[in-house]
Amino acid sequence: MKKYFVYSIFTIWIASFSIMCGSLAFNIFSDQEDVKLGKQLDDEIKSKPQEYPLLQNRNDVKSYVEQVGQKILNSPHVKKRGLYAYSFEIVHDDNTINAFATPGGYIYVYTGLLKFLDNEATLAGIIGHEIAHAERRHATQRLTKYYGASMLVSVILGESPSQLAEIAANMFTGLAFLANSRSDETESDDYSIRYLKDTEYYPGAIKYFFDKIQSTKGERGGSIERLLSTHPMPQDRVDFVYQEMKKIGDPQPTENNLFTARYQAFKTTLP
Repeated sequence: MKKYFVYSIFTIWIASFSIMCGSLAFNIFSDQEDVKLGKQLDDEIKSKPQEYPLLQNRNDVKSYVEQVGQKILNSPHVKKRGLYAYSFEIVHDDNTINAFATPGGYIYVYTGLLKFLDNEATLAGIIGHEIAHAERRHATQRLTKYYGASMLVSVILGESPSQLAEIAANMFTGLAFLANSRSDETESDDYSIRYLKDTEYYPGAIKYFFDKIQSTKGERGGSIERLLSTHPMPQDRVDFVYQEMKKIGDPQPTENNLFTARYQAFKTTLP
């Protein structure tokens, strides 16, 4: 207990120092603590199926998403595979167009997103984006900024179950205070492109997601607004993808790297 008390005081001091220095990207937690927190959140989500409707009895859907994710995880640019959990769950909610990653690599994809997309490469780009959020530890940084280091320490130590439940609910519903910053989003887009370059997928496929968001914004109402509240999508983020494509020789999208037909067949199987 004395060790934990000293550790808590130390983390509070470090967090305060980083805030005074304006360095909120500083992360006082270890990778192992990211994994522990992610596992706690995953257990909390799975323990409350009424609140968190994970897709049940459809291993075919989960397997499809996992296979896409595993291709990305094989990229040498993913540094923490084997250390982070990197598991995939499907959230049965057609009204939400979203995916999110908790600390430690627990990734959740909504059926609303799966139905919204048009090709497998775009799904790969979004999964790569979420893997990058985990690798770059954006969630832990945001949680520390909002809840404070001492509170997060107590959650990781299992001393604040009510706070853990609140964090899980807030991540699941995508509240704005957990929104990714513009720099976090651009960084994750950058790494998504790097990951996909090592796969069979068109590396800039996430741009199709951006394009469809823009073209359907007026039609989708709340689902799009909820997405944009946690994943800001300014024009410079779109421009960044096009610039990166030019830097790597402007590869062209084809059926052989978008896998549109395969994805459309998969969509017909969704509940």
